Parts: sequence; structure tokens; C-alpha cells
Amino acid sequence: MPEIAVEYVILIPLVIMQIFLFPYAVSLMMNSWVDSSRTQALQNAATQVGASIQQLYVSMNHVTITSGLVTTKLGVVPSINGYSYTGSATIASSSGSSKVLNLTLSFVGIRYSVSTVVTLGPNAQWQSTSFMSNSTTASINANKDGSGVIWLSFGA
Repeated sequence: MPEIAVEYVILIPLVIMQIFLFPYAVSLMMNSWVDSSRTQALQNAATQVGASIQQLYVSMNHVTITSGLVTTKLGVVPSINGYSYTGSATIASSSGSSKVLNLTLSFVGIRYSVSTVVTLGPNAQWQSTSFMSNSTTASINANKDGSGVIWLSFGA
């Protein structure tokens, strides 16, 4: 009989510890998975917006277009896991004849953001604007002036 008491003395604390340890470990793993999945979805949205900006720039940069304004709807998902997000961009000159647009998307309410880089030509300019993902009127604007400069911006 003393063997049974020793077994209970050893096993009962282990079982009780597992009751608390397993849910805690699963909770940590799920939080990590949710964070990565949310960040990946935001990165996909940033890549999509960047590709749309680049396509609009390339279209407007054609020699047959001397001037004009083109607006395209920003077809992004309005929210990711219940969180809307904002987008903003800045343009910088790079070495050579291209400019780099740094596009940043950030969740509203939680501190997650992602960035992507879009390569544009030397005649690209960015007007400091931003967009909100849940806006029904969010768009990308490209305005080519008479001198050949293409002004890009988000429309609200």
C-alpha cells in the first residue's frame, strides 16, 4: 500500500500542473499563429496595393498619354480579422533613374504594420495622402501633367 500513496503523491501534482500548463501552452501557440496570420494577410494587402500603384504608374507613363487623370478603385479587403487598417506612402529617390515608394499599412487599434517597396520611374511624384481600408471610396489617383510628371496619391 505505501507504493500507491507514493504514486499519488507524485502523479497528482503532475496532473494538476498539466491541467494548467497545456491550456497556457496552447494559448501561447495560438496567439503566435493569429499574429503571424494577421501580419501575413496585411503583407498580402500591401503587396496588392503596391502592385496596383506600379501598374497605374506604368500605364500613365506611356508616351501616347500626354496628360490626364486616372482613378482606380483600391480593391482591398475592408478588414483583416475584424481590424481595419490605414495605408500611407513616401517616395524617395534612389540611385539611377528610378524612385522608390515606401508603402506602409498599419492596423487600427493594434500595433502591427508592414511595409513594401514599389519601384517607379524618375518622373513619379507622391502627394502625401493616406487611405482607410474600410472606406468605400478608397482609390489610387494618377495625374499626369503637361510636363510628364505623374502625381500619384490615395483618394478618399
